[in-house]
Amino acid sequence: MQTGCAGLVMSVVCMCLGVSVGKTMETMEETTAVSEGSVPHITLLASGGGQRAAVGLMGSLYQMEKDGLLDSLLYLGGVSGSTWSMSSIYDDPQWSTSMDKAVSRLSGPGVKLEDALAWLGERAKEEHFSLSDIWGVLTSAGIMKQMNKRHLSDEASRNATNPYPIYNAIEKHCFSHGPTEGKWFEVSPHEAGFTDLGFFIETSLLGSKFENGELLEKKPEMDMIKLQGVLGSAMAHEDTIRGLVPPWLNVSGHVDGAAEDYLRVYNALEKLVALTRSTIKDPEALSDLDELQQILGDKLKHNESAWLEPEGSEQRRSVFQQSSEELLASVATWSESLKDGAFKTHVSLLTKKVLPKIMTWEWGTTRNFLFQYQDSVVPTCLQSHERFHLIDAGLMINAPYPSFLGEKRDIDLIIAPEYSAGTMFETLTFARDYAAEMQKPFPQIDDRILQERDWPKDCYVFEGKENEASIVYMPLFNRRNCKDAEEVKAKMEEFSTFQGPFSQEKMEFVMETAKANMKNNKETLLEQIHKAVLHRQRKS
Repeated sequence: MQTGCAGLVMSVVCMCLGVSVGKTMETMEETTAVSEGSVPHITLLASGGGQRAAVGLMGSLYQMEKDGLLDSLLYLGGVSGSTWSMSSIYDDPQWSTSMDKAVSRLSGPGVKLEDALAWLGERAKEEHFSLSDIWGVLTSAGIMKQMNKRHLSDEASRNATNPYPIYNAIEKHCFSHGPTEGKWFEVSPHEAGFTDLGFFIETSLLGSKFENGELLEKKPEMDMIKLQGVLGSAMAHEDTIRGLVPPWLNVSGHVDGAAEDYLRVYNALEKLVALTRSTIKDPEALSDLDELQQILGDKLKHNESAWLEPEGSEQRRSVFQQSSEELLASVATWSESLKDGAFKTHVSLLTKKVLPKIMTWEWGTTRNFLFQYQDSVVPTCLQSHERFHLIDAGLMINAPYPSFLGEKRDIDLIIAPEYSAGTMFETLTFARDYAAEMQKPFPQIDDRILQERDWPKDCYVFEGKENEASIVYMPLFNRRNCKDAEEVKAKMEEFSTFQGPFSQEKMEFVMETAKANMKNNKETLLEQIHKAVLHRQRKS
């Protein structure tokens, strides 16, 4: 059954012939090759989870392709780490007919540091250069082993059989201070915009200058490297930093705003070093990075007793500010001490361009196409700012449910492999609560199932009724591959989200685990796909 996106035609309805902001929840994603009434609307929603999610999604899609199930997908949605692998696999217009090429790239030779830094040097000249650029190039080069410079809108003209991709982010300011309608942001090859507000522009115009809905100046579209950094930037939000607090500082009353400001600087530097390491092979350069990691570790614990002493907030802020400056100064000193050569030249770019952005903690900056847009529906958190900041959607819901609930895509079946860390079933319950708030259909979840969160089964089916989509929920680590709850916990710690790039052994383990989960539940998936066909026929 061919139900991919061959012949997919998207009609993006805009108010001024495609160059002004469009308000529509009727995007009209239609297939021309077959009657829409006979095709079930099936989507795979991949959760976040850093490299664990990126590799896990590869394994899930690989097994679905081998079992002949991949062709049933109309859509593929992702957040956070799963979007890293999506941005990689869609480089091949025919990836869904053979996943071997995409999988083999993960263990390939990778990207040279000079190539990664050449890209970064060009981005650093741009007005809206931010930490998302840095995160994007280092995850692309260090984790996905690819520098993908194409634009997402390039896929709009493809006559491909792949599932239609939907990437997801959230707007940082609205996430913290605005209504739910202004938070969720989706990007596809044809359109980019706010899911629940119904405001979209053509994807090629994302980053262009708008005012009151009119296009004033067209700017170049961000490439997939930068987009990858925007979509997977969980560290952009303060809540993530709190989760990375070292045990010795995790004392009640001491992890305040001043401590968090310092910790975000330290953790950004630590991740930067780890990702840089994954792009180089030279033993001398690796030794230099070892020295830098040691310096950072020493600085972190330096004078820790002074940090833990009860002090006024202003004094604590002063202490941590000084510590942050000392950290950055130590990196600059280390950089200057390097032996003259290519590595020192590359590192100098990082210290000159990256360190200032770490201090200001600026992520996902792009021009706001809703700036001064005259519509009461647009919340103040969007209307009053010339720029907005797109960050990791997993901070809100670590799976892309918001883009696939309700009438817009009218989904019959959701296949949801779960690669998230944290409490199992959390993405489901968050999505359920979101659906209730937004008055969108969602299948019933028996709360007794939530008692299995520490040691879940490998597959759950939540049957939808009438306009509700059914959900097949598939935890990565489960009762079939872990003997008890303790082993599930140990596996999640071993393959934690915020660690350096996986070794080849770790990648293969996650890949094979994800494949096995799909293979073991093939019959359940076939049964639910058949029910989705019947569900579509009843609705037609």
